[in-house]
Amino acid sequence: MDFPVGKVTPEILKDIVFNYLGAKDDNVLIGPALGEDAAIINIEKNILAVSCDPISGAESRIGWLAVNVAANDVATRGVKPRWFLPCILLPKGSDRALLREICDQMDKAAKALKISIIGGHTETTPGISHPLVIGFCAGYSKKGKFVSCSGVVPGSKIILTKGAGVEGTAILAAERYKILEKEFGENFMIKAEKYYSQISVVDEALLAYNYGGVLAMHDPTEGGVAGALHEMAEASGTGFNVYEDKIYISPDTKKICGFFMIDPLKLISSGALLLAVKHDKAKAIINNIRKRGIKASVIGEFLEDKNVRTIVKKDGSTHPLAMPRSDDLWLALKR
Repeated sequence: MDFPVGKVTPEILKDIVFNYLGAKDDNVLIGPALGEDAAIINIEKNILAVSCDPISGAESRIGWLAVNVAANDVATRGVKPRWFLPCILLPKGSDRALLREICDQMDKAAKALKISIIGGHTETTPGISHPLVIGFCAGYSKKGKFVSCSGVVPGSKIILTKGAGVEGTAILAAERYKILEKEFGENFMIKAEKYYSQISVVDEALLAYNYGGVLAMHDPTEGGVAGALHEMAEASGTGFNVYEDKIYISPDTKKICGFFMIDPLKLISSGALLLAVKHDKAKAIINNIRKRGIKASVIGEFLEDKNVRTIVKKDGSTHPLAMPRSDDLWLALKR
């Protein structure tokens, strides 16, 4: 059976990808594993956090997205991102203006986060129809100063910042601008495109980690909030229960998802941040994040029974929250 569009399923990762990992290195503290956003490498008295992400579902603002999405993964370790390397793949027929636009976007994003672009690769690639950017990001911290998704424990509270579908809202507003403008008007589109400015989670991730009480953090990329909850649960061998009425979905995201008939909980959500925190620290962490003008709320808790992964609907009924096979962004782009 052919793979669905987007990242491969956890089953395929376990059956194939994780069985071919090259030479063993004892300095790799966290390597490839379900739910883990960045590797952790031991280097004497420090650790290095490194991540790699492609931008494949968007054409507009791909340089901006590449820097921010890769930096987010490093920040979810509690580590400040410092360095970035892009691999820029251009379709045949590309010109200087396109490359300059992508590089300008990366430059602006990197400067905003105080990240240095230290190298990379650029080429014209046969067989692709639009530009692709793969970003590699790294940062360092003192030995032992990091978190991983395997650190989740039963009873820890789940905090969500901003809301579901942040990145998906921005991408669809840009990639399907004319269709959506006809439905919702120009003013709505101007507002929806500004969701790109919310893509970074570096500020709130480092703020929360440095306060204390954070057990794990995860950036909900492909598969959205639903997928990220499953990935955190898989990494830690836990279950979860979340509450639909606690998960913020902006009115703009609701409109776009309604138009394309997709689920905002399964829509790519870079810009949101999921945190597992000690129950007695949740309120203070939320207050600190809100002081930065960022929405944050407790949406549920992790459970000891790994077979229970549920959502309580607004009517009070409880239902399983399934792991998405593919991100709903791809369904929307087809429509």
